[in-house]
Amino acid sequence: MTDTAIRKRNPGERPFRIGLLVLPDCNLLSMAAALDPFRAANRRAGKALYDWQVLSPQGGMLSLTCGVEVKTDPLPLNADMDLLVMVAGFRLDANATPALRAWLRQLRGRKISYCGVDGGPWVLARAGLLNGHCATTHWEDLEAFSIAFPDVEPLPDRFVIDGPALTTGGAAPCLDLMLHLIRAHHGAELAGQVANALLYDPADRPTPQRLVPQARLAAVAPPVAQAVTIMEDRMEEPPAMAAIARQVGLSARRLEMLFRQHLEIGPGTFFLRLRLNEARRLALDTGLTVQEIAVRTGFSGPSTLARAFRKAFGQSVSDLRAGR
Repeated sequence: MTDTAIRKRNPGERPFRIGLLVLPDCNLLSMAAALDPFRAANRRAGKALYDWQVLSPQGGMLSLTCGVEVKTDPLPLNADMDLLVMVAGFRLDANATPALRAWLRQLRGRKISYCGVDGGPWVLARAGLLNGHCATTHWEDLEAFSIAFPDVEPLPDRFVIDGPALTTGGAAPCLDLMLHLIRAHHGAELAGQVANALLYDPADRPTPQRLVPQARLAAVAPPVAQAVTIMEDRMEEPPAMAAIARQVGLSARRLEMLFRQHLEIGPGTFFLRLRLNEARRLALDTGLTVQEIAVRTGFSGPSTLARAFRKAFGQSVSDLRAGR
């Protein structure tokens, strides 16, 4: 979906202007992820491709959750920028004041794109800026988000771009999104240079958030982490649970016990959820037919996928695409 925030920038065009709105009780990592890729892009390009201003509702020194204080400017009466990036953290009810929500709503009339990072999607949704749009937030809060904002289409992706609305599931996905913007603006070479400078291997398109942190899982239950990796790699031709168990050196019964112990779900159900989440992503992000999506996610045919898809998400692939 094309939007001014992600269109290719022309050589000699003025810098892309970013307003970084930092709310009280946000974390330093998310703030850095939202800003530092653009700083690195300017350095690698040898010129100011991006310009930014750090804002807060009241201006002045703002204390982050780690105790670091950041100097901010107050919100201007009239927003004038290409993209507003809002980083929020805790106490969202208190920080999403009526005055802030009213200020945010002017972005639509001024055709300014807006991005929510960490708790930012919640504040944007409270302001009504995500109604009718797809959006994401951290996977732990996605169900609560969908209940709180029924007019927003929640996705489990690391980041989502839907018209003027950009959202991320946390600090690392924010890096993915900002590198994606740099790639859209100035090409893959510069985006790659920035990623290398940050020693970061980005996802170059929206991808599902992991249901469980792999590094932590590998530390406490290596066979389960190995099984999850096999599932992620074998979606097109899903092996039987017994075959996966043998590959990680366990009996099927023992694998079942470990999955329930560490993930609170059986391996078969976990694998099906992985495949359906991938089918949903393909439905939204590609033009593949239902038959092609079924093949890529290991379903025997379109009808089998359709039944599982509707049971999981309450709608068909075509209905999902029509509602984008």
